Amino acid sequence: MYHYTEFDRQFVRQRADQYRDQLQRNLSGTLSDDDFRPLRLQNGWYIQRYAPMLRVAVPYGEVSSDQLRVLAKVARDYDQPSADLLQHAQRTQDQLGNPKAPKLKSGYGHFSTRQNVQFNWIPLAKSADVMDLLASVDMHGIQTSGNCIRNIASDALAGIAVDEIADPRPFCEILRQWSTLHPEFAFLPRKFKISINGAKEDRAAIAWYDVGLQLRRSDEGALGFSVRVGGGMGRTPIISSVVREFLPWNQVLNYLEAVIRVFNRYGRRDNAWKARIKILVKAEGQRFIDQVEEEYRQIVDLDGGPHTITQAEFDRVSACFAPPTLSTPRKHPRDKVGDILRAAAQSDVEFARWLQRNVHPHKNPDLRAVTLSFKRLGFAPGDATADQLDAAADLAERFSAGEARVTHEQNLLLPWVRCDQLPDLWHAARQLGLAKPNIGLLTDMIACPGGDFCGLANARSIPIAHAITERYQDLDDLHDLGQIDLHISGCINSCGHHHSGHIGILGVDKDGREWYQVSLGGADGSTLSGPAQPGKVVGPSFSAAEIPDVVEALLDTYRTLRHSDETFIATVRRLGPEPFKQAAHAARHVSEALTA
Repeated sequence: MYHYTEFDRQFVRQRADQYRDQLQRNLSGTLSDDDFRPLRLQNGWYIQRYAPMLRVAVPYGEVSSDQLRVLAKVARDYDQPSADLLQHAQRTQDQLGNPKAPKLKSGYGHFSTRQNVQFNWIPLAKSADVMDLLASVDMHGIQTSGNCIRNIASDALAGIAVDEIADPRPFCEILRQWSTLHPEFAFLPRKFKISINGAKEDRAAIAWYDVGLQLRRSDEGALGFSVRVGGGMGRTPIISSVVREFLPWNQVLNYLEAVIRVFNRYGRRDNAWKARIKILVKAEGQRFIDQVEEEYRQIVDLDGGPHTITQAEFDRVSACFAPPTLSTPRKHPRDKVGDILRAAAQSDVEFARWLQRNVHPHKNPDLRAVTLSFKRLGFAPGDATADQLDAAADLAERFSAGEARVTHEQNLLLPWVRCDQLPDLWHAARQLGLAKPNIGLLTDMIACPGGDFCGLANARSIPIAHAITERYQDLDDLHDLGQIDLHISGCINSCGHHHSGHIGILGVDKDGREWYQVSLGGADGSTLSGPAQPGKVVGPSFSAAEIPDVVEALLDTYRTLRHSDETFIATVRRLGPEPFKQAAHAARHVSEALTA
């Protein structure tokens, strides 16, 4: 993984010092809250429903064991609200009338869908101490908020996937360095998100991003990008358009400069809901593409292509991503290891399921990538306690060359696990509660923090996730249902990516009460899900109490109508939403009758 240079470290530490000065002036009253607000946001500090929230950048998801330990220390020592604040927040939640909802917790981190880590309870007065602590391990919150270029996202299997065309991580890192505090793009019309995929299968959801970059080879074998622009969720879900079928790899910064300049010039600033680049692309169509191409021509022809990536620079950054040297040699020949794993799987069904769901192929046949499941009953999806973060650091050091990766699905992946160590890793992860073989299944759901924490949310996500998880604890049942992407958002901002869920759940407000819309047939663009597309709403919204019954009705309909080995999403696409819609509303009537 990439290691910061001395320049990088000096930059992050100076930024932490600068933030401390800003905070002290705010606390002393010489810097107003209004003037301080954009400064703290530029460092990842939000003020949420009850307390500040910190978003820590984890560029393209890569995190070291040392960084995990510092995140654990932040959770343990700083993510601690006063007893009065926590009691107030809990009383407020209890008044909403869901006694089965998990109690509010502190002392943990939260893996987000954009490969960052968030904390929900850090007192603002201690925020500068946290920034200093993060800087000690090359971490920060720079550009995790604000109308700027946000954290660059990628495939969690980048650099190790068997279907990889080229490793996207060097490009992610080059983009990170180029975009950080870019003087021209510090105040865009709206936030701007980029995702890069380097494999044949899209595991980076690039069609849903402001810019999605797909590495590809030309017919002659040259490396370049297919460039997509104008994707996004929120109030208006839009799949991005391909604006360049093939862009030489060394021109990617020049072309992005052109794209963002056009957005900066013509993007709307009068309406936050219409300020994303997707609205501009949809409104202008070919004219937008023509403007980008003309801007790109001027950058290259008139300015000399100042951001052209040289081979030397690419080689320098790529060298940081060389596979690690694994210190302990394999104990057995490769075929013997295979025999051992097969025998272990035959004798233990749970281990066999873990191998099937949580263990992924690797371009090095002696290695595997392993997902640690952070989807457990009693925790919000993606939550990790301080002890679990420390334990994950230990697992990364023991089994994965000291590296882990935050995934889009809010889990942690260990990318460098030797095949002969899989049984030991399974035993260790199982003792920690991180080996549930549910990756890709219903309970491996995505959910935003929702109304439990977020001041923008219309409804809570965590109680809904808990109620569904509680109902589907039987692993036989989960494996029979197969691959299902269930995504939950607490509001139209779509932080839980409900639009791309095979089943999407959106919290809405009706006269001050929590209600939920259900959609079907969304997809992120992966091979299993099919082309990226937003789901379709199945009808009027449901109450929180009705949602588990509605989800069960949808799944029962799938069991009844599916063909042999047909996935849920394939069945929905074959039959359309109507039979599922009927089942959902029949479940509502049953629920109403039982509560009457």
